[in-house]
Amino acid sequence: MAPGIFSSRFQPPIIKTRKAWSGELARRFIYLLFLVTVSLRIGISAPDKMAASFFSDFGLMWYLEELKKEEFRKFKEHLKQMTLHLELKQIPWTEVKKASREELANLLIKHYEEQQAWNITLRIFQKMDRKDLCMKVMRERTGYTQTYQAHAKRKFSRLWSSKSVTEIHLYFQEEVKQEECEHLDHLFAPKETGKQPRTVIIQGPQGIGKTTLLMKLLMAWSDNKIFRDRFLYTFYFCCRELRELPATSLADLISREWPDPAAPVTEIVSQPERLLFVIDSFEELKDGLNEPDSALCDDVMEKRPVQVLLSSLLRKKMLPEASLLVAVQPVCPKELRDRVPISEIYQPRGFNESDRLVYFCCFFKDPKRAMEAFSLVRESEQLFSICQIPLLCWILCTSLKQEMQKGKDLTLTCQSTTSVYSCFIFNLFTPEGAEGPTPQSQRQLKALCSLAAEGMWTDTFEFREDDLRRNGVVEADIPALLGTKVLLKYGERESSYVFLHACIQEFCAALFYLLKSHLDHPHPAVRSVQELLVANFEKTRRAHWIFLGCFLTGLLNKQEQQKLDAFFGFQLSQEIKQQLHQCLKSLGEHSDPLGQVDSLAIFYCLFEMQDPAFVKQAVNLLQKADFHIIDNADLVVSAYCLKYCSSLRKLSFSVQNVFKKEDEHSSTSDYSLVCWHHICSVLTTSGHLTELQVQDSTLSESTFVTWCNQLRHPSCRLQRLGINNVSFSGPSGQLFEVLFYQPDLKYLSFTLTKLSRDDVRSLCDALNYPAGNVKELALVDCFLSPIDCEVLACLLTNNKKLTYLNVSCNDLDAGLPLLCEALCNPDTVLVYLMLAYCHLGEQCCEYISEMLLHNKSVRYLDLGANVLKDEGLKTLCEALKRPDCRLDSLCLVKCFITVAGCEDLASALISNQNLKILQIGCNEIGDVGVKLLCGALTHPNCRLEVLGWVLPNSWLYFHERLTHIPSYLHPEAGVTSYHVSFYCRLEECGLTSACCKDLASVLTSSKTLQQLNLTLNALDYAGVVVLCEALRHPECALQVLGLRKTDFDEETQALLMAEEERNPNLTITDDCDTVTGVEI
Repeated sequence: MAPGIFSSRFQPPIIKTRKAWSGELARRFIYLLFLVTVSLRIGISAPDKMAASFFSDFGLMWYLEELKKEEFRKFKEHLKQMTLHLELKQIPWTEVKKASREELANLLIKHYEEQQAWNITLRIFQKMDRKDLCMKVMRERTGYTQTYQAHAKRKFSRLWSSKSVTEIHLYFQEEVKQEECEHLDHLFAPKETGKQPRTVIIQGPQGIGKTTLLMKLLMAWSDNKIFRDRFLYTFYFCCRELRELPATSLADLISREWPDPAAPVTEIVSQPERLLFVIDSFEELKDGLNEPDSALCDDVMEKRPVQVLLSSLLRKKMLPEASLLVAVQPVCPKELRDRVPISEIYQPRGFNESDRLVYFCCFFKDPKRAMEAFSLVRESEQLFSICQIPLLCWILCTSLKQEMQKGKDLTLTCQSTTSVYSCFIFNLFTPEGAEGPTPQSQRQLKALCSLAAEGMWTDTFEFREDDLRRNGVVEADIPALLGTKVLLKYGERESSYVFLHACIQEFCAALFYLLKSHLDHPHPAVRSVQELLVANFEKTRRAHWIFLGCFLTGLLNKQEQQKLDAFFGFQLSQEIKQQLHQCLKSLGEHSDPLGQVDSLAIFYCLFEMQDPAFVKQAVNLLQKADFHIIDNADLVVSAYCLKYCSSLRKLSFSVQNVFKKEDEHSSTSDYSLVCWHHICSVLTTSGHLTELQVQDSTLSESTFVTWCNQLRHPSCRLQRLGINNVSFSGPSGQLFEVLFYQPDLKYLSFTLTKLSRDDVRSLCDALNYPAGNVKELALVDCFLSPIDCEVLACLLTNNKKLTYLNVSCNDLDAGLPLLCEALCNPDTVLVYLMLAYCHLGEQCCEYISEMLLHNKSVRYLDLGANVLKDEGLKTLCEALKRPDCRLDSLCLVKCFITVAGCEDLASALISNQNLKILQIGCNEIGDVGVKLLCGALTHPNCRLEVLGWVLPNSWLYFHERLTHIPSYLHPEAGVTSYHVSFYCRLEECGLTSACCKDLASVLTSSKTLQQLNLTLNALDYAGVVVLCEALRHPECALQVLGLRKTDFDEETQALLMAEEERNPNLTITDDCDTVTGVEI
């Protein structure tokens, strides 16, 4: 007998009062030991099964022996209740009641299947809170787990070592490093007490290493390096393989992964909280989560389409306690984010720098050649960046090796990403030793390019044989194409093919346009070059269009034209270059009012051309640039284009993850500083640049100083400067000194940028500089304190140019009296005062009221998101009623106003003929409050023009703190551009159709009301009918009605659309920012 066998797997628990075994029991036990010993010596794999049988026969009795007399009685009671609850066959209660522990164990085995008997026992132990017994059970029942772990280790080690294009298994160990184990373990570490199920998403581009990470994870689990106390079983499902299966069950899918046909499914799913399902290539499931809830299933034995099974798992209909790990590319799909409770999203980083060096050395074998190639690639941020993806690293190495063998200059090959891919493709289609391609290889490549173009426009990446034939690939071509590795067989289908990588498909699709017109393509979905360029430059472009535009423009490079001429004998680069010029000219002329143009996409395309003359001409067609720099490659590309730029009027950008904090051990590289200088130099080289917005950025001291120096330059003539969520090192005073050098600057905004007390003082001193002309100042969420109000009060008293002050999202409660006292000064010129979310209470309303009575300049006051309540509003209304109150716009959104406050507000509306705009969204005023306000609105003295019942969408800022700035608090919004925003997606005012008659009376009698917003209130068809009847009244002056049509049924939507068509002067929308507002 193997020594210690029971100490590891079959050791019975210590029984406090162990009874003597009967002779029969002892004989059976000895017989079992004999069988186990024989099976071990002859190598039979049966011990696991016999262990399970032994466990069922004798383990139950042992564990029942652990129960005290009273606990054993309760166990029987629980057994009776649980079998009834589970609708199982009942054991006669008389037998259960008189049974001993051994007899009860035998009864359980006799009446129920072995695993089911044990599952019932385990549940009862859990109900009795005998956690010690549950843990012992878990340790005893590892026979199946160990069997499966051994199988999983063999399977995934084999997959790891299987032949792949990159041959990565030859260069890197399959063992998981300690730091990798710790990170993988952390992914499913409970974030709170207990073992909550978690759904972790692994997202990243094709080839970044998602499947490799999953294999490492599963191998680490099989070695007990991770998840030791978390998961008993982990199952790997590849959607690419499963999608071809007919209707099946989860039990069947588990059995597919089990080492033998008899998978113990009941045992496996008995503890779903200890299961991990790994779902790879989720994107392969078309419409993967679109089933209605009613179509999902919760029975692991029920046969359903694979898509339904996986959706049921993901949406927690089936085994909701189980955890899931899902790999998707390139980003987490919207339906997954919306319909699955995601715990965490993890992005694999692929090769780090040392991994890339190792790969180059292993690939080239010769250290000298490896270092030559690596050094050239390391000098190019673009090429070095794509080497992060192992498959693209292989493509790059292959291309360089091909050129080395031909004795070519690698510097030219590394000139651009396009050059690398063109060398790779053209070399593969040129017979070895030949000077050029054969007619057959030319035809094959043209056909492949046609197929690629069709795929890019139809979002197709897997092709059938009929797709190949339609684009000119005949059956005889397929072996040759597979031999190049550019085309691969895909999945289980014999006649299914994919390109080696999406980037290869993109390159071939771009190459198509250099060879043919889109009109010559057999598929109508393939569009023109002009349409491709426009679509590529949009922020909302197709997710899989990553390099397509760059490859198209990169092929216009002179060196690439020579390659095309040599391979095909012709190319259409001049026509495409003209179309690119025309496209950029059109974008520049329209100035992108909706912010849909991705400037960085344009920069990458121009950079890929490596044609300074054309780039200079192209960038000066643009009037606006808006881009986000997130790595060194973005920095280099942006700098390359902007150094030629001299015609910009608006510039907005962010810089993240590039400039680290500098100290004695680290500093910003010289090359990065040069690139940064090129970007900042636009401030002085673009003579028409008047607006600059820097947001979500981190600047080191050297980069901050460079930026400030350009801002102070005499050639910099900014009129608007916005600094939003920017952190910087270095003397902040240098930034405020800019005001001494910028007499044209009219608007200055700091948002989400921490300002110290000294910063505020320095800023206000600079604003009071006689030569300064700043009229609008925003300090939103800058961590201001009540103490800062003293300095701001002096600014308001002394500065005779400042007309707009926005200090929203700062804790200013105790400092408000100082601001109000300053504004009581008759010489102040402030017109707009924004105090939203400043932690003001009802007591502050006394100071505000006093200010309103003495101040003759303030016209717009925003007090939204402050706890003013009805008492504070009553005080405000006393001031509003006075004839000397000049206020004409008041925002009281989310001020905790009720029906009682509406009485005072209604009285003020009648008395105050100056008030034109009132925003009162997100207050629980209800239908009764509306009735009171409508009474005032129908009064002939009321002059209100705009009434907003609901919260502006942008007011989410105050509740999801620091998300973004409300549209009318935004740095882009100033005195001349202010428009009322009043649509809502956060809260309602509690209105129903019952108030529509009162609103209708206002619409038919008010001569001044132009805008009314009722979005997201519980109106129905009957209420809308009443409103529409009022809208048809000849005296109705309303121009904008805020309603979201999609909130209503088809009949109501048709009614609203008909009313809009009838009245060309009326707009019904839930987005009132897109229509003309009331300008103050």
